[in-house]
Amino acid sequence: MPQDGDQQTHLRDAMRILNLTRDAFAARLGVGRRALDTWLLPAGSPEFRTMPEVVGRFVSEIVAAAPRPVAAGEPLIRFEGKPQLLTVDQLNRESVEALFRVADLMEPIAKRRKVTRVLEGAVLGSLFFEASTRTRVSFSAAFCRLGGAVCSTTGFTFSSMVKGESIPDTCRVISGYVDALVIRHPERGAVAEFAHATNLPVVNAGDGPGEHPSQALLDLYTIQREFSRLGRLVDGMHIAFVGDLKYGRTVHSLAKLLSLYKGLKFTFIAPPGLEIPDAILERIAVNGHVVERTSNLAEGVRGADVVYTTRIQKERFTGETLEAYTPDFRVDRALVDSACGPDTLIMHPLPRDCRPGANDLATDLDRDPRLAIFRQTDNGIPVRMAIFAVLMGVENQIPHAMRDAAWRTPSPIRPDDAVFPDLG
Repeated sequence: MPQDGDQQTHLRDAMRILNLTRDAFAARLGVGRRALDTWLLPAGSPEFRTMPEVVGRFVSEIVAAAPRPVAAGEPLIRFEGKPQLLTVDQLNRESVEALFRVADLMEPIAKRRKVTRVLEGAVLGSLFFEASTRTRVSFSAAFCRLGGAVCSTTGFTFSSMVKGESIPDTCRVISGYVDALVIRHPERGAVAEFAHATNLPVVNAGDGPGEHPSQALLDLYTIQREFSRLGRLVDGMHIAFVGDLKYGRTVHSLAKLLSLYKGLKFTFIAPPGLEIPDAILERIAVNGHVVERTSNLAEGVRGADVVYTTRIQKERFTGETLEAYTPDFRVDRALVDSACGPDTLIMHPLPRDCRPGANDLATDLDRDPRLAIFRQTDNGIPVRMAIFAVLMGVENQIPHAMRDAAWRTPSPIRPDDAVFPDLG
């Protein structure tokens, strides 16, 4: 039986795992929707009610009995037979959901309430040949939270590749030093070249304009968690992608990952010259999806359940100009209030350009509860912990290898994006 502080998370995660709306979940439990709503309120609310112990046990039982399409012991993440995550194309809906169940187990560790040492003695090689803050630090933090250590290098300047060393040579050498690799490289396909040269677990942390699979996974995880709070399902949702869709690798990966679900509406909103590649459109044209392309921001985001905006990837331009990227593509409070609903989810993979005059996600949304960019980044830790645990074969040890944190854990961070009233 969860404590009051965890009751909301326990119920929301159960709805997500079972793929049920609030109404359907209440019916499954044999209780009224109103009772379920009071259990989902934060503990400080005057209408909050503690879930009866018998109901808590029942929730745990039906979650434990939920179908597990991926057989026990079957690898969740493999690329050409190796424990590597290079593209979302290697995933299916069942493996994604199974990975998210592992991420759920990581939540108390990610929130610093529990600790584990399942990767004690393991060393991660963090090779970032391109600028990064969130991805590099969150991967390192995730590996450390599992008890491992990290060795890192950043930029070509501090790598022997500046001396002409090949990718195979670099990877072969590093593979003798570490137990897993996370790699970012400015060229599409370069991370796969590293992966071919080693049998170690490898994670693609971004290969130029190609893919960013772990970002897509944490984005989908965020959408599912937010939707479970609202009683929605990913199936049938409307998502609007805004910005540089030609070079935005986070968009490419997330769109392909979402195509595993059913009956979605995709609206791709970009200035001329930065439209979504045709190859991505062909990839998602399955499962009854509706796909639209437009350069009209206000019309494109109207009625969307999720608005996913990205910055302009100027570092990847090969002749394009910014002339077409006018303030018409700026997602701000006025646009969201006029074209979006009260429960629309506003997302961004970050970094966003906060400088005056930048046509990016505006800072005037920072206290709007619809903005989820910091909840989104927080979700990167449990998801990346799950990726490492699965790739290194320790996911089944997690439930038995946790203990209470011995230090005084910090109080929850209250970021600028406001917390929804019933988020807990």
